[in-house]
Amino acid sequence: MNDDETSAGSRLLGPADVRRLAAELELRPTKTLGQNFVIDPNTVRRIVRVAGVGADDVVVEVGPGLGSLTLALLPVVRRVVAVEVDPVLAGRLPSTVSQYAPAVAGRLEVVEADALRIRSLPGPAPTALVANLPYNVSVPVLLNLLEAFPSLSRVLVMVQKEVADRLAAPPGSRTYGVPSVKAAWYATVSGAGAVGRNVFWPAPNVDSGLVLMQRRAEPLTGDRAAVFAVVDAAFAQRRKTLRAALSGWAGSPAAAETALTAAGVDPRARGEQLTVDDFARIAAATSLSS
Repeated sequence: MNDDETSAGSRLLGPADVRRLAAELELRPTKTLGQNFVIDPNTVRRIVRVAGVGADDVVVEVGPGLGSLTLALLPVVRRVVAVEVDPVLAGRLPSTVSQYAPAVAGRLEVVEADALRIRSLPGPAPTALVANLPYNVSVPVLLNLLEAFPSLSRVLVMVQKEVADRLAAPPGSRTYGVPSVKAAWYATVSGAGAVGRNVFWPAPNVDSGLVLMQRRAEPLTGDRAAVFAVVDAAFAQRRKTLRAALSGWAGSPAAAETALTAAGVDPRARGEQLTVDDFARIAAATSLSS
């Protein structure tokens, strides 16, 4: 068995395969769709291994592209639902899988849709999200899927390194911000390693990173939309104290201070110092006083 084969006998895509498929489709990768295709079999093997998915998992893959990661997932999991917005790529993926992994081709379902707007999927509820996310929309896609599919218990995504750092940042760090807090609403988040530029075609001008997320066993209490509104307001003016930054959201600086004090948060603190639980308490204190 060569380096591009899996234990199930399916083959993975190497650089020559990716370029040949792209040429057949007359495909010119676009920045608009965030298209950078993985050409290294070891990278997709690594993603599947770090994701920790297995035979019982129904995996959502966003932006499967030419099928590099799809082919690595199919021998390992129960089912892969590949969500692809590009009709040309969505139309080609089943035949690529049938050619490279015929024994597990029946485990694939392709959904031609925009992952930013998708709210339902065919078949059993998905248990995991494993994807090389389009870099220009990675955070909105991630948050939409976490909200739309509470059954997603595990996530492993490859994103731009800067975004990976933000998602996994702890309170008080320089990179902690809106993505960090909103991701923490749903899950525990950790960085899972760096990915170099040379595993992609075309090579992006930025490095990439892996982010691992484990859904909270007990969801946070409170209204998600209300909590996220507090988060957005707090970081819109992150140099200001929370008393000032939340004044527009609360109605006045005095109202903001009242809510913060009721939540046990120092009005002189700044948003980057707060945990998601702190933001939830602020939102709850406001709803009780209104």
